[in-house]
Amino acid sequence: MTAPQAPQHRVALDLQGAVCPSPSADPQAFLQHLYAQAVWRAQPLQGLARHLPLPPKGRTLVLGAGKAGASMAQAVEALWPAEAPLSGLVVTRYHHIPPRPVGLPERIEVLEASHPVPDAAGLAAAQRILQLTEGLTEDDLVLCLISGGGSALLTLPAEGLSLEDKQRINRELLHSGASIGEMNCVRKHLSRIKGGRLAAACAPARVITLTISDVPGDDPSVIASGPTVPDASSCAEALAILARYGIEVPAAVHAQLQAGALETPKPGDAVFAGHEVQLIATPRQSLEVAAEVARAAGIAAYVLSDEIEGESREVGKVHAALARSVAQQGQPFARPCVILSGGETTVTIRPQPAGSPRGRGGRAGEFCLGLAQALQGQPRVWALAADTDGIDGVEDNAGACVSPDTLARAQALGLKVEQFLDRNDAYGYFEALGDLVITGPTHTNVNDFRAMLILD
Repeated sequence: MTAPQAPQHRVALDLQGAVCPSPSADPQAFLQHLYAQAVWRAQPLQGLARHLPLPPKGRTLVLGAGKAGASMAQAVEALWPAEAPLSGLVVTRYHHIPPRPVGLPERIEVLEASHPVPDAAGLAAAQRILQLTEGLTEDDLVLCLISGGGSALLTLPAEGLSLEDKQRINRELLHSGASIGEMNCVRKHLSRIKGGRLAAACAPARVITLTISDVPGDDPSVIASGPTVPDASSCAEALAILARYGIEVPAAVHAQLQAGALETPKPGDAVFAGHEVQLIATPRQSLEVAAEVARAAGIAAYVLSDEIEGESREVGKVHAALARSVAQQGQPFARPCVILSGGETTVTIRPQPAGSPRGRGGRAGEFCLGLAQALQGQPRVWALAADTDGIDGVEDNAGACVSPDTLARAQALGLKVEQFLDRNDAYGYFEALGDLVITGPTHTNVNDFRAMLILD
Protein backbone atom coordinates (compact mmCIF):
# COMPACT_ATOMS: atom_id res chain seq x y z
CA MET A 1 0.00 0.00 0.00
CA THR A 2 1.36 3.41 -0.95
CA ALA A 3 1.04 5.89 1.87
CA PRO A 4 -0.38 9.30 0.95
CA GLN A 5 1.71 12.44 1.37
CA ALA A 6 1.07 14.13 4.69
CA PRO A 7 1.93 17.61 5.96
CA GLN A 8 5.00 17.60 8.20
CA HIS A 9 5.94 19.47 11.39
CA ARG A 10 7.59 22.70 10.21
CA VAL A 11 9.34 24.33 13.15
CA ALA A 12 10.00 28.08 13.09
CA LEU A 13 13.29 28.98 14.75
CA ASP A 14 12.55 32.71 15.06
CA LEU A 15 11.55 32.93 18.72
CA GLN A 16 10.78 36.64 18.79
CA GLY A 17 7.44 36.95 20.56
CA ALA A 18 7.04 33.16 20.75
CA VAL A 19 4.95 31.82 23.63
CA CYS A 20 5.62 28.38 25.06
CA PRO A 21 2.73 26.06 24.05
CA SER A 22 0.87 24.18 26.77
CA PRO A 23 2.47 20.75 27.31
CA SER A 24 -0.88 19.09 28.00
CA ALA A 25 -2.85 20.85 25.24
CA ASP A 26 -0.26 20.34 22.47
CA PRO A 27 2.59 18.03 23.50
CA GLN A 28 4.34 18.04 20.13
CA ALA A 29 4.25 21.84 19.81
CA PHE A 30 5.73 22.03 23.30
CA LEU A 31 8.61 19.70 22.37
CA GLN A 32 9.22 21.64 19.16
CA HIS A 33 9.45 24.83 21.22
CA LEU A 34 12.08 23.24 23.45
CA TYR A 35 14.06 22.24 20.37
CA ALA A 36 13.85 25.76 18.94
CA GLN A 37 15.09 27.18 22.24
CA ALA A 38 18.03 24.77 22.23
CA VAL A 39 18.96 25.81 18.69
CA TRP A 40 18.63 29.50 19.59
CA ARG A 41 21.14 29.10 22.44
CA ALA A 42 23.66 27.62 20.01
CA GLN A 43 23.58 30.59 17.61
CA PRO A 44 27.03 32.23 17.42
CA LEU A 45 25.82 35.69 18.41
CA GLN A 46 24.62 34.28 21.75
CA GLY A 47 28.08 33.27 22.92
CA LEU A 48 30.79 34.78 20.75
CA ALA A 49 31.12 38.37 22.05
CA ARG A 50 32.72 37.54 25.40
CA HIS A 51 35.41 35.44 23.74
CA LEU A 52 36.64 37.95 21.15
CA PRO A 53 40.11 39.40 21.87
CA LEU A 54 41.21 42.96 21.26
CA PRO A 55 42.51 43.72 17.76
CA PRO A 56 46.24 42.93 17.40
CA LYS A 57 49.11 45.19 16.43
CA GLY A 58 49.15 43.58 12.99
CA ARG A 59 46.29 42.24 10.91
CA THR A 60 43.45 39.89 11.82
CA LEU A 61 42.85 36.90 9.57
CA VAL A 62 39.68 34.83 9.97
CA LEU A 63 39.78 31.20 8.81
CA GLY A 64 37.18 28.55 9.43
CA ALA A 65 35.09 25.58 8.44
CA GLY A 66 31.83 24.01 9.53
CA LYS A 67 28.05 24.10 9.23
CA ALA A 68 28.04 27.20 11.44
CA GLY A 69 30.93 28.80 9.54
CA ALA A 70 28.92 31.48 7.75
CA SER A 71 26.89 32.51 10.80
CA MET A 72 30.05 32.60 12.92
CA ALA A 73 31.73 34.81 10.32
CA GLN A 74 28.75 37.18 10.33
CA ALA A 75 28.87 37.33 14.13
CA VAL A 76 32.56 38.29 14.03
CA GLU A 77 31.85 40.94 11.37
CA ALA A 78 29.06 42.39 13.52
CA LEU A 79 31.16 42.47 16.70
CA TRP A 80 34.63 43.40 15.41
CA PRO A 81 35.51 47.12 15.57
CA ALA A 82 34.70 48.79 12.25
CA GLU A 83 38.04 50.62 12.20
CA ALA A 84 40.12 47.46 12.79
CA PRO A 85 41.36 45.48 9.76
CA LEU A 86 39.57 42.18 9.22
CA SER A 87 39.69 39.68 6.35
CA GLY A 88 39.56 35.96 5.77
CA LEU A 89 37.83 32.93 4.36
CA VAL A 90 35.50 30.29 5.80
CA VAL A 91 33.84 27.30 4.16
CA THR A 92 30.39 26.00 5.03
CA ARG A 93 27.94 23.43 3.72
CA TYR A 94 25.91 24.18 0.61
CA HIS A 95 22.81 26.27 1.43
CA HIS A 96 24.05 27.05 4.96
CA ILE A 97 24.69 30.77 4.51
CA PRO A 98 22.15 32.80 6.52
CA PRO A 99 20.64 36.01 5.15
CA ARG A 100 23.05 38.90 5.71
CA PRO A 101 21.76 41.53 8.16
CA VAL A 102 21.01 44.85 6.48
CA GLY A 103 23.99 47.19 6.66
CA LEU A 104 26.53 44.56 7.74
CA PRO A 105 29.63 44.93 5.55
CA GLU A 106 31.10 41.72 4.18
CA ARG A 107 34.73 41.44 5.22
CA ILE A 108 35.08 37.66 5.39
CA GLU A 109 34.64 35.58 2.24
CA VAL A 110 32.34 32.55 2.56
CA LEU A 111 32.55 29.55 0.25
CA GLU A 112 30.26 26.51 0.09
CA ALA A 113 31.18 22.85 -0.27
CA SER A 114 29.78 19.36 0.20
CA HIS A 115 29.01 17.57 3.46
CA PRO A 116 29.20 14.80 4.67
CA VAL A 117 31.20 13.56 1.67
CA PRO A 118 33.83 16.09 0.52
CA ASP A 119 33.99 17.49 -3.00
CA ALA A 120 36.28 19.54 -5.23
CA ALA A 121 34.90 22.81 -3.84
CA GLY A 122 35.98 21.82 -0.33
CA LEU A 123 39.41 20.84 -1.64
CA ALA A 124 39.81 24.22 -3.35
CA ALA A 125 38.67 26.06 -0.21
CA ALA A 126 41.19 24.19 1.97
CA GLN A 127 43.98 24.99 -0.47
CA ARG A 128 43.07 28.68 -0.38
CA ILE A 129 42.89 28.70 3.42
CA LEU A 130 46.43 27.31 3.62
CA GLN A 131 47.62 29.89 1.10
CA LEU A 132 46.19 32.71 3.22
CA THR A 133 48.46 31.69 6.12
CA GLU A 134 51.58 32.54 4.12
CA GLY A 135 53.44 35.60 5.36
CA LEU A 136 51.82 35.81 8.79
CA THR A 137 53.92 37.46 11.50
CA GLU A 138 54.01 37.39 15.28
CA ASP A 139 52.08 40.69 15.28
CA ASP A 140 49.12 39.05 13.49
CA LEU A 141 46.07 37.32 14.91
CA VAL A 142 44.29 34.35 13.37
CA LEU A 143 40.70 33.74 14.47
CA CYS A 144 39.76 30.16 13.57
CA LEU A 145 36.00 29.57 13.48
CA ILE A 146 35.44 25.82 13.85
CA SER A 147 32.15 23.92 14.03
CA GLY A 148 30.73 20.50 13.26
CA GLY A 149 30.99 19.41 9.65
CA GLY A 150 34.34 21.10 9.24
CA SER A 151 36.14 17.80 8.79
CA ALA A 152 34.39 17.05 5.50
CA LEU A 153 34.36 20.68 4.37
CA LEU A 154 38.07 21.23 5.02
CA THR A 155 39.50 18.44 2.91
CA LEU A 156 43.11 18.34 1.76
CA PRO A 157 44.25 14.74 1.19
CA ALA A 158 47.64 13.53 2.38
CA GLU A 159 50.30 12.77 -0.21
CA GLY A 160 49.35 9.62 -2.11
CA LEU A 161 45.60 10.11 -1.66
CA SER A 162 43.27 11.49 -4.29
CA LEU A 163 40.01 13.30 -3.65
CA GLU A 164 38.24 10.19 -4.92
CA ASP A 165 40.08 8.11 -2.32
CA LYS A 166 39.01 10.50 0.45
CA GLN A 167 35.41 10.42 -0.77
CA ARG A 168 35.31 6.62 -0.75
CA ILE A 169 36.94 6.37 2.68
CA ASN A 170 34.53 8.97 4.05
CA ARG A 171 31.48 7.11 2.72
CA GLU A 172 32.69 3.81 4.14
CA LEU A 173 33.36 5.37 7.54
CA LEU A 174 29.90 6.96 7.58
CA HIS A 175 28.25 3.60 6.81
CA SER A 176 30.44 1.56 9.15
CA GLY A 177 28.96 2.53 12.51
CA ALA A 178 32.28 4.07 13.61
CA SER A 179 32.08 6.74 16.32
CA ILE A 180 32.86 10.37 15.51
CA GLY A 181 36.13 10.05 17.43
CA GLU A 182 37.17 7.04 15.36
CA MET A 183 36.22 8.69 12.08
CA ASN A 184 38.10 11.86 12.91
CA CYS A 185 41.21 9.96 14.01
CA VAL A 186 41.40 8.51 10.51
CA ARG A 187 40.59 11.83 8.86
CA LYS A 188 43.36 13.65 10.77
CA HIS A 189 46.05 11.24 9.65
CA LEU A 190 44.92 11.32 6.02
CA SER A 191 44.96 15.12 5.81
CA ARG A 192 47.42 17.96 5.22
CA ILE A 193 45.34 20.52 7.15
CA LYS A 194 43.51 18.75 10.01
CA GLY A 195 44.90 17.39 13.27
CA GLY A 196 46.71 20.61 14.22
CA ARG A 197 48.34 21.16 10.85
CA LEU A 198 46.46 24.40 10.15
CA ALA A 199 47.84 25.85 13.41
CA ALA A 200 51.34 24.89 12.33
CA ALA A 201 50.82 26.73 9.05
CA CYS A 202 49.77 29.89 10.93
CA ALA A 203 53.05 30.19 12.87
CA PRO A 204 54.34 32.58 14.15
CA ALA A 205 50.95 34.35 14.42
CA ARG A 206 48.81 34.07 17.54
CA VAL A 207 45.89 31.68 17.00
CA ILE A 208 42.57 31.82 18.85
CA THR A 209 40.11 29.05 18.00
CA LEU A 210 36.45 29.82 18.58
CA THR A 211 34.45 26.64 18.34
CA ILE A 212 30.92 25.31 18.53
CA SER A 213 31.01 21.76 19.86
CA ASP A 214 29.11 18.96 18.16
CA VAL A 215 30.92 16.07 19.81
CA PRO A 216 30.44 14.12 23.05
CA GLY A 217 32.77 15.53 25.69
CA ASP A 218 33.43 18.78 23.79
CA ASP A 219 36.99 17.71 22.93
CA PRO A 220 38.36 20.43 20.57
CA SER A 221 40.70 17.90 18.98
CA VAL A 222 37.65 15.96 17.74
CA ILE A 223 35.50 18.90 16.58
CA ALA A 224 36.02 19.10 12.80
CA SER A 225 39.11 16.89 13.30
CA GLY A 226 40.88 19.64 15.26
CA PRO A 227 42.71 21.61 12.56
CA THR A 228 44.19 24.06 15.08
CA VAL A 229 44.70 21.96 18.22
CA PRO A 230 47.17 19.21 19.28
CA ASP A 231 46.29 15.63 18.41
CA ALA A 232 47.03 12.86 20.90
CA SER A 233 45.98 10.04 18.55
CA SER A 234 48.46 8.15 16.43
CA CYS A 235 48.99 6.64 13.00
CA ALA A 236 48.82 3.21 14.65
CA GLU A 237 45.35 4.01 16.04
CA ALA A 238 44.18 5.20 12.62
CA LEU A 239 45.42 1.94 11.08
CA ALA A 240 43.62 -0.10 13.74
CA ILE A 241 40.34 1.73 13.05
CA LEU A 242 40.66 1.17 9.31
CA ALA A 243 41.29 -2.53 9.95
CA ARG A 244 38.40 -2.77 12.45
CA TYR A 245 35.90 -1.59 9.87
CA GLY A 246 37.49 -3.22 6.83
CA ILE A 247 38.32 0.05 5.06
CA GLU A 248 41.18 -0.03 2.58
CA VAL A 249 43.63 2.76 1.74
CA PRO A 250 46.19 2.85 -1.09
CA ALA A 251 49.26 0.72 -0.38
CA ALA A 252 51.61 3.72 -0.33
CA VAL A 253 49.42 5.49 2.25
CA HIS A 254 49.16 2.31 4.33
CA ALA A 255 52.95 2.12 4.37
CA GLN A 256 53.21 5.77 5.47
CA LEU A 257 50.80 5.11 8.32
CA GLN A 258 52.80 2.06 9.39
CA ALA A 259 56.00 4.10 9.36
CA GLY A 260 54.40 7.00 11.28
CA ALA A 261 55.15 9.35 8.38
CA LEU A 262 51.66 10.88 8.55
CA GLU A 263 51.85 11.72 12.26
CA THR A 264 50.11 14.85 13.55
CA PRO A 265 51.50 17.60 15.86
CA LYS A 266 51.21 16.43 19.47
CA PRO A 267 50.38 18.10 22.81
CA GLY A 268 53.38 20.08 24.01
CA ASP A 269 54.54 20.93 20.49
CA ALA A 270 55.96 24.47 20.43
CA VAL A 271 53.75 25.29 17.46
CA PHE A 272 50.80 25.64 19.83
CA ALA A 273 52.52 27.99 22.30
CA GLY A 274 50.27 30.94 23.17
CA HIS A 275 47.28 29.53 21.33
CA GLU A 276 43.79 29.58 22.88
CA VAL A 277 40.61 27.55 22.37
CA GLN A 278 37.24 28.95 23.43
CA LEU A 279 33.97 27.00 23.35
CA ILE A 280 31.21 29.43 22.43
CA ALA A 281 28.36 26.91 22.35
CA THR A 282 28.04 23.33 23.59
CA PRO A 283 25.39 20.60 23.59
CA ARG A 284 25.04 20.84 27.36
CA GLN A 285 24.25 24.54 27.24
CA SER A 286 21.46 23.96 24.73
CA LEU A 287 19.96 21.10 26.74
CA GLU A 288 20.02 23.21 29.91
CA VAL A 289 18.19 26.05 28.16
CA ALA A 290 15.49 23.61 27.04
CA ALA A 291 15.25 22.29 30.60
CA GLU A 292 14.84 25.82 31.98
CA VAL A 293 12.01 26.54 29.52
CA ALA A 294 10.24 23.32 30.49
CA ARG A 295 10.52 24.13 34.20
CA ALA A 296 9.13 27.61 33.58
CA ALA A 297 6.11 25.90 32.01
CA GLY A 298 5.62 23.84 35.18
CA ILE A 299 7.19 20.62 33.89
CA ALA A 300 10.07 18.97 35.76
CA ALA A 301 13.05 18.51 33.44
CA TYR A 302 16.00 16.14 33.61
CA VAL A 303 19.11 16.15 31.42
CA LEU A 304 20.37 12.57 31.16
CA SER A 305 23.61 13.36 29.36
CA ASP A 306 25.01 15.32 26.44
CA GLU A 307 27.48 12.52 25.62
CA ILE A 308 25.27 9.57 24.63
CA GLU A 309 26.72 7.43 21.84
CA GLY A 310 25.88 4.04 20.33
CA GLU A 311 23.58 2.64 17.65
CA SER A 312 20.66 5.03 17.22
CA ARG A 313 17.97 2.36 17.32
CA GLU A 314 19.44 0.82 20.46
CA VAL A 315 19.67 4.21 22.18
CA GLY A 316 16.00 4.64 21.24
CA LYS A 317 15.12 1.36 22.94
CA VAL A 318 16.94 2.38 26.13
CA HIS A 319 15.14 5.72 26.18
CA ALA A 320 11.84 3.88 25.67
CA ALA A 321 12.51 1.66 28.69
CA LEU A 322 13.08 4.75 30.82
CA ALA A 323 9.94 6.47 29.51
CA ARG A 324 7.81 3.36 30.15
CA SER A 325 9.08 3.15 33.72
CA VAL A 326 8.17 6.78 34.35
CA ALA A 327 4.76 6.43 32.67
CA GLN A 328 3.80 3.18 34.41
CA GLN A 329 5.54 3.41 37.79
CA GLY A 330 6.55 7.03 38.30
CA GLN A 331 10.18 5.89 38.58
CA PRO A 332 12.90 7.14 38.52
CA PHE A 333 11.11 10.45 37.85
CA ALA A 334 7.62 11.56 38.81
CA ARG A 335 5.14 12.57 36.10
CA PRO A 336 4.78 14.99 34.42
CA CYS A 337 8.34 15.50 33.25
CA VAL A 338 10.62 16.05 30.29
CA ILE A 339 13.71 13.88 29.80
CA LEU A 340 16.42 15.42 27.62
CA SER A 341 19.58 13.98 26.11
CA GLY A 342 22.20 14.74 23.50
CA GLY A 343 25.36 13.31 22.01
CA GLU A 344 26.14 11.65 18.71
CA THR A 345 24.71 8.25 17.93
CA THR A 346 25.55 6.19 14.86
CA VAL A 347 23.67 4.30 12.18
CA THR A 348 25.12 1.15 10.66
CA ILE A 349 23.71 0.79 7.14
CA ARG A 350 22.38 -2.70 6.58
CA PRO A 351 23.08 -4.37 3.22
CA GLN A 352 20.04 -4.66 0.97
CA PRO A 353 19.16 -7.04 -1.86
CA ALA A 354 20.17 -5.85 -5.32
CA GLY A 355 17.57 -3.54 -6.78
CA SER A 356 15.97 -2.70 -3.43
CA PRO A 357 15.18 0.99 -2.79
CA ARG A 358 17.76 2.87 -0.73
CA GLY A 359 16.67 3.68 2.80
CA ARG A 360 16.52 7.37 3.71
CA GLY A 361 17.14 8.93 7.09
CA GLY A 362 19.69 9.76 9.73
CA ARG A 363 20.51 9.32 13.40
CA ALA A 364 17.51 11.18 14.81
CA GLY A 365 14.99 9.37 12.62
CA GLU A 366 16.44 5.95 13.37
CA PHE A 367 16.39 6.78 17.10
CA CYS A 368 12.68 7.57 16.74
CA LEU A 369 12.03 4.29 14.91
CA GLY A 370 13.72 2.31 17.69
CA LEU A 371 11.88 4.37 20.32
CA ALA A 372 8.46 3.90 18.73
CA GLN A 373 9.02 0.16 18.29
CA ALA A 374 9.97 -0.27 21.94
CA LEU A 375 7.27 2.03 23.36
CA GLN A 376 4.55 -0.06 21.67
CA GLY A 377 2.04 2.78 21.88
CA GLN A 378 2.71 3.57 25.53
CA PRO A 379 0.09 6.13 26.63
CA ARG A 380 1.20 9.53 27.89
CA VAL A 381 4.59 9.52 26.11
CA TRP A 382 5.53 11.95 23.34
CA ALA A 383 9.02 12.45 21.91
CA LEU A 384 11.06 14.48 19.46
CA ALA A 385 14.57 13.83 18.19
CA ALA A 386 16.34 16.19 15.80
CA ASP A 387 19.79 17.29 14.77
CA THR A 388 20.49 20.85 15.80
CA ASP A 389 21.93 21.69 12.37
CA GLY A 390 18.50 21.07 10.84
CA ILE A 391 19.67 18.18 8.67
CA ASP A 392 19.25 14.56 9.75
CA GLY A 393 21.74 12.66 7.62
CA VAL A 394 21.45 14.00 4.08
CA GLU A 395 17.69 14.59 3.87
CA ASP A 396 15.65 17.79 4.24
CA ASN A 397 14.36 17.04 7.74
CA ALA A 398 15.94 17.75 11.11
CA GLY A 399 14.39 14.69 12.75
CA ALA A 400 11.00 13.22 13.67
CA CYS A 401 8.27 13.02 16.30
CA VAL A 402 6.79 10.05 18.15
CA SER A 403 3.40 9.97 19.88
CA PRO A 404 1.28 7.31 21.61
CA ASP A 405 -0.56 6.58 18.35
CA THR A 406 2.50 6.41 16.06
CA LEU A 407 2.41 2.64 15.56
CA ALA A 408 -1.39 2.53 15.23
CA ARG A 409 -1.41 5.19 12.52
CA ALA A 410 1.41 3.44 10.70
CA GLN A 411 -0.35 0.08 10.86
CA ALA A 412 -3.49 1.68 9.41
CA LEU A 413 -1.34 2.66 6.41
CA GLY A 414 0.17 -0.81 6.14
CA LEU A 415 3.57 0.33 7.41
CA LYS A 416 5.56 -2.05 9.60
CA VAL A 417 8.23 -0.43 11.74
CA GLU A 418 10.43 -3.55 11.58
CA GLN A 419 10.65 -3.36 7.80
CA PHE A 420 11.66 0.30 7.86
CA LEU A 421 14.32 -0.41 10.49
CA ASP A 422 15.66 -3.27 8.37
CA ARG A 423 16.34 -0.91 5.49
CA ASN A 424 17.31 2.17 7.55
CA ASP A 425 14.34 4.10 6.16
CA ALA A 426 13.21 6.36 8.99
CA TYR A 427 12.48 9.17 6.54
CA GLY A 428 9.99 7.09 4.56
CA TYR A 429 8.19 5.94 7.71
CA PHE A 430 7.75 9.32 9.35
CA GLU A 431 7.10 11.13 6.07
CA ALA A 432 4.06 8.92 5.50
CA LEU A 433 2.80 9.78 8.99
CA GLY A 434 3.39 13.51 8.65
CA ASP A 435 5.80 13.33 11.58
CA LEU A 436 9.03 14.65 10.08
CA VAL A 437 10.45 17.72 11.83
CA ILE A 438 11.54 20.26 9.22
CA THR A 439 13.42 23.47 9.98
CA GLY A 440 15.82 24.04 7.12
CA PRO A 441 19.47 24.79 7.92
CA THR A 442 19.79 26.31 11.40
CA HIS A 443 23.30 27.79 10.82
CA THR A 444 24.66 26.14 13.94
CA ASN A 445 25.37 22.62 15.19
CA VAL A 446 25.55 21.20 18.71
CA ASN A 447 24.56 17.72 17.63
CA ASP A 448 21.62 15.52 18.58
CA PHE A 449 18.69 16.88 20.59
CA ARG A 450 16.25 14.40 22.11
CA ALA A 451 13.27 15.14 24.34
CA MET A 452 10.63 12.83 25.82
CA LEU A 453 7.53 14.27 27.49
CA ILE A 454 5.68 12.00 29.92
CA LEU A 455 2.34 13.39 31.09
CA ASP A 456 -0.06 12.37 33.85
